[in-house]
Amino acid sequence: MNIKSNIERLRKLMKQNGIDAYIISDVDPHQSEYVAEYFKMRSFISGFTGSAGTVVITMDKNGLWADGRYHIQAEEQLKGSGIDLFKQGLEGVPTYTEWLKEVLDKGSNVGFDGKVISQAIAKDIIEKFKNTGINVNHEYDFIKEIWNDRGKQNFNEIYNHDIKYAGKSTKEKLQSVREKMKENNADYYILGSLDNIAWLFNIRGTDVPNNPVVYSYALVSHNKATIYLNKDKLNGKAKNTLEENKVEIKEYEKIAEDLNNIAENANVFLDESKINRYLYKSLPKNTNKIKGTSIATSLKSIKNDIEIKNLKGCQIRDGVAMVRFIHWLKENVAKEKITEIDAIEKLENFRRMNDKFKGISFDTIAGYKDHAAMMHYKANKDSQYTLEDKSLFLIDSGGQYLDGTTDITRTIALGDVTEKEKSDFTLVLKSHIALDKLVFLYGTTGSNIDIIARKPMWENGLDYKCGTGHGVGFFLNVHEGPQSISRQPNKIKLEENMILTNEPGIYRNGEHGIRIENTIVVKEKFENEFGKFMDFETISYCPIDLDAIEPSLLDNEEKKWLNDYHKEVYSKLSPYLEEDLQKWLENQTREI
Repeated sequence: MNIKSNIERLRKLMKQNGIDAYIISDVDPHQSEYVAEYFKMRSFISGFTGSAGTVVITMDKNGLWADGRYHIQAEEQLKGSGIDLFKQGLEGVPTYTEWLKEVLDKGSNVGFDGKVISQAIAKDIIEKFKNTGINVNHEYDFIKEIWNDRGKQNFNEIYNHDIKYAGKSTKEKLQSVREKMKENNADYYILGSLDNIAWLFNIRGTDVPNNPVVYSYALVSHNKATIYLNKDKLNGKAKNTLEENKVEIKEYEKIAEDLNNIAENANVFLDESKINRYLYKSLPKNTNKIKGTSIATSLKSIKNDIEIKNLKGCQIRDGVAMVRFIHWLKENVAKEKITEIDAIEKLENFRRMNDKFKGISFDTIAGYKDHAAMMHYKANKDSQYTLEDKSLFLIDSGGQYLDGTTDITRTIALGDVTEKEKSDFTLVLKSHIALDKLVFLYGTTGSNIDIIARKPMWENGLDYKCGTGHGVGFFLNVHEGPQSISRQPNKIKLEENMILTNEPGIYRNGEHGIRIENTIVVKEKFENEFGKFMDFETISYCPIDLDAIEPSLLDNEEKKWLNDYHKEVYSKLSPYLEEDLQKWLENQTREI
């Protein structure tokens, strides 16, 4: 890939069309977090492969904006590209719109592809350039003109997600959606987000890597529901189930036409962050656009009791795979050559032993020593390390199963570890325990409690440049909103049966990275005259490596938490393990 040559070809097109700056992201028309290769436009033009980041190309300057998760990775991947790195989140670093206002003259034209950029981002860009004399154009997809081997957008088989897993039929979910539409006085509701559509219509597919979703749109009114997808890829059972639930099926490309035909003055509910600029502009000008968090996003974030029951069983089977993997790793690291990629493949093979397994839920992060300091490190044949029987190995992974989605991180001592590694590991564990033990008043948000996990870190002059936890889908996207645990302001109350992760960490550039991650469920604990109080139930089952802990840094309550957790791990997993693995697990979950 010749980055500099591609940029020059892009500049030629920009000049021909009167565009002075062009904004590029890895984003598809549905605002998916992870996108198919076809939509990795920023990766193509820059060589930076992180899952988030924005490139801006002008006639004489280039910049990449990436957040703290990717600063180390971006520095490495941008070497020799002629693209400057702007480290988002650090003091004094301008946003790309602020930077463009500095480097562009009045009368300049900023461009982007409105068929992929969300209406929310497009509106923000337009607002930022208001009264500056800089114009905005959303009509050009220059990348398709210069990406010669881009290929085609994938449309794969679409299948039904059985109600025995989903817990509710499409008919029931549509009823809930329409009730919310009435509350918002909406005549129509547009869905552009793939996981929301998959949830609402109980369909799944493989159009996007690691996320079991289908390229589709949907339009719901009070008496009609239409889904737009590739009809040729819809299998018989899925087609019949949609028709039984009174869902009209149309071709994927027909959505813009139908939006254009919505009656003038109709009330249309939409989420500007989940619909692209092109579709937004397809609506008649006089429609009343009701803007808010997508209705399906809010509804699906609270899992029903059948989903919770299924997910707990799923987590046990995933925990068995994790135990088999950790046992294999510890037993063999000193006996045979094991690389980071070997470890990734071995863990996936253990997960494949489960008959409900449908694939991994994200590209596994497997980092040995300093590689683990890159929070979203992705091993490749050129960069990977061979593991040795010393130091720490971090593996963050998950599976997609018919009965749930998993996301778990363990940092594993492969042999002797240093005092610093032990101290850092134990601090991460203290942070993890602090959040897990929390009891909080109903109405609390994730941003209210993020400090609980950071307290043990801050007391020791440490921090991590990412959130503490995110929502998780049910056989859907591994990162799911609207709930999260982060320093970023979030107004979403933590409701019973919301799923989150608990994953504090320490990342020392050039040394090591440590993360301990479990999945937790929000539960009601008790209610009294002061209100309703909530807590978390941990549903990830896998030992936390005792060989990496410095027990003297844990107080008695923390030791009790760890011992109780390990008792539960052994109780849940041992019935599914052979006798030798049971004995090994018993030792790994011994009391301290």
